[in-house]
Parts: sequence; structure tokens; C-alpha cells
Amino acid sequence: MPGWFKKAWYGLASLLSFSSFILIIVALVVPHWLSGKILCQTGVDLVNATDRELVKFIGDIYYGLFRGCKVRQCGLGSRQSQFTIFPHLVKELNAGLHVMILLLLFLALALALVSMGFAILNMIQVPYQAVNGPGGICLWNVLAGGVVALAIASFMAAVKFHDLTERIANFQEKLFQFVVLEEQYEESFWICVASALAHAANLVVVAISHIPLPEIKTKIEEATVTAEDILY
Repeated sequence: MPGWFKKAWYGLASLLSFSSFILIIVALVVPHWLSGKILCQTGVDLVNATDRELVKFIGDIYYGLFRGCKVRQCGLGSRQSQFTIFPHLVKELNAGLHVMILLLLFLALALALVSMGFAILNMIQVPYQAVNGPGGICLWNVLAGGVVALAIASFMAAVKFHDLTERIANFQEKLFQFVVLEEQYEESFWICVASALAHAANLVVVAISHIPLPEIKTKIEEATVTAEDILY
């Protein structure tokens, strides 16, 4: 049986892995990976809008991995519309990259549960095989954190190099052309980053669990035998 010191740290490691699992689910469900400002370029060109009038043509957009929302501003008031990524919009995007991001996050969910299981195993008993011990915990956390990091990097690549926001903003637009003015990552994106950091923190936790505790030595008093004790 592992000592109380290691049990406490392995318990913390299992909680971190479970929190990573929950964070990834939240990031998948909440459609707030990225938000931005979109300009109705067609409307600006039609009325030859000045700088002061541009505000009438600037709308908003936000989206996640499955759905999102767009607010159009083309000079005649705002019009809000909801959209879903699947099954039609994904065809206008880099479908392979988008599906890969989802697959990586689903894989990260499984790896987070495996790393949690290994931490619980080490909290309950000392495994006979080294691969099931602390080394196994580190291995699964490295894999889980790396997969999440790869998903994050893939999403950033889709935004920066594949004009993800602009493609979504112009989906099914026949009359108007939208230009992206600014973009910023939102809470779902940072929740995913926190999930990767939770696995990195687990590596630190496992390392701390192997710090040897100072042994408390009790001083044993030596019994002194006198001549009177021998007589009795």
C-alpha cells in the first residue's frame, strides 16, 4: 500500500485528469471558441460610406466547433441568424482539418479517463509492473496533453491560414460580402487550453509525490543496569 503522502498526490492527479475531461466536454458543447467583428463590404461600397458611417455596417459573429451565431449589419438594421457547422457549412471549410480537431478532442477525452484510472490505481495499491506505476501516469498525461495541444494548434491554423471566420461569415451569402475586421479567442478556446495545462500540472504532481519525506526517528533510551538490580 502506498503511504498517505503519495495517496494524497495521486488523489490530486486523478482529480486533475477528471477536471480535464470535464473541461473538454464544456469546450465542445459551448459555441464560444472565437468571436469577431465583420464588415458588410457590399453595403459600404453601395453607399460609399464614410468612416463615421462604418459603424452601421459592422456586425458580430461567434462560433464553436458545432454551431454559432452571426449578426448582420448592412445598413438596414441588425439581423441575427444561427448556423450549424454540420452537415452543410463544413463543406465550405477545410473539412478534413475541422474533423481532425474533433477527433483529437474525443481522443483526449478517452486519454484523460485513462490517466485518471492510472492515478486511482496507484492511489489504491503499488502496481507490480512499472508501466502501470508513476511512469504510466506520466505517459498518459503527456499523450492527453499533447493531443489537446495539437487540437488547439489545429484550430489556430484553421483561423489564421484557412480564413475560418471569413468562410463562416460568407456562408450562403449571395448578395453581401463580409470582411473580418477583428478576431479574438473566447472562453471555450481558453477552457481547452486549461485542459492541456491540467495534464501538465499532473506531471508536476507525480514528480512531487516522489519527494522522500524525512523519517522521524524516535530516540530509544538505553536501560542502565546497576548492581542492585542484579541482586533483585
